[in-house]
Amino acid sequence: MSERIVVIGSNSFSGASFIAYCLSEGLQILGMSRSKEQIDAFLPYKWNKINKSNGSFKFEQLDLNRDTYGIVEVIRGFRPDYIVNFAAQSMVAESWQHPEHWYQTNVIGNVKLHDKLRHFDFLKKYVHVSTPEVYGSCSGKITETASFNPSTPYAASRAACDLHLRTFFNHYKFPVVFTRAANVYGPGQHIYRIIPRSILFIKLGKKIQLHGGGHSVRSFIHIRDVASATLKIAQAAPAGETYHISTDSYISIRQLVGMICNMMNGSFEECVEIVDERPGKDAAYLLDNRKLRDELGWKDSIGLEQGIRETIDWVSNNFTELKKQPLEYIHKE
Repeated sequence: MSERIVVIGSNSFSGASFIAYCLSEGLQILGMSRSKEQIDAFLPYKWNKINKSNGSFKFEQLDLNRDTYGIVEVIRGFRPDYIVNFAAQSMVAESWQHPEHWYQTNVIGNVKLHDKLRHFDFLKKYVHVSTPEVYGSCSGKITETASFNPSTPYAASRAACDLHLRTFFNHYKFPVVFTRAANVYGPGQHIYRIIPRSILFIKLGKKIQLHGGGHSVRSFIHIRDVASATLKIAQAAPAGETYHISTDSYISIRQLVGMICNMMNGSFEECVEIVDERPGKDAAYLLDNRKLRDELGWKDSIGLEQGIRETIDWVSNNFTELKKQPLEYIHKE
C-alpha cells in the first residue's frame, strides 16, 4: 500500500508541483488550500495522465486561518504518513503593507494547527517549508545553523514559526523537519515571479523592471529538484533537522534576465527598466547544501538553461490564458 501525504498549500506553485512529483512516484495525496483549484496552467498535477480519476489525489478547500477544526478532522480521517506544509503569506515587499496578515497566517494560524497535529501518533514526519529569508542578508555560504536575522515582516513571521516548531520538537518530540530552498522556479510558477514574468513581458513587449539594477545574487533551483529533495527529506530525514535545498550555481538577477533576453532573441536594453530597490531586500543568501547531499544522498539534476527553456515553452504553450491573468501579485488577507 502506497504512503499517504497531506499537502497544505496545494494551490501554491511549490505545493502543486510537489503533488505532481509525488503522484508520479505512486503516492496517495490529499491537497488542501484556502482557495478553489486554479486554472490548469498553474496546477502541474493536472498536466499528466496521473490525476484525480485514479484516486491518487483528492482536494479539499480549507483555510488555515478559519478552518483549523476542519483541517484536523480531514487529516484524522486520511491518516497520512507525512504532512508537508507549503502554506504561507509569502511575498516579501508586500509584507510591509499589512504585516498583521503575515503574522496571522505564518504564525498564529500555523501554531493553532500544530497544537492539534502533535497529538497524531500516526504521523511519521511533518515537513515545514521555511525560507532562507530568516537569515537576512549574509556574506559567504551559510549553513543550517546560521543565526536568524530577518529584515522584513515576512521573514520575521517565518522565523517566529520556525522557533515555535523548535519548542514543539524539544518538548513534545513533534516530528518536524525544516526545508529552506533558494529561489525556486519552473513551469507553472505564478507570473509575478521574476523568471516567468520576464518571459511573459518579453512576449508582450512590456518593460521588465529591475529593482536596484538587479545586482542581487541568487542560486535558482528547478521545482522538480526541490520536489525530489522534499520527498526524500520527508521519508528519510531525522526529526528536528533542517536542510537547505539549493544548487551551487550563482547568478545575479541582471545576468538572469539577460540570459532570458538572449534565449528569446530580445535586446536587454529594450526589454529592461532600472528602478529603485525594494525596502529590506537581502543582497544575497547563498546556501550551503552539503548536509542534504551528504546525509541523504540528494543531488540536483536540472541546469538553469534547461529549466528556463522549459519555462519558456510553458509560457508559450499557455500564452493565451496567461496573458489574461493579473500581472501583479494580488494580496488576500
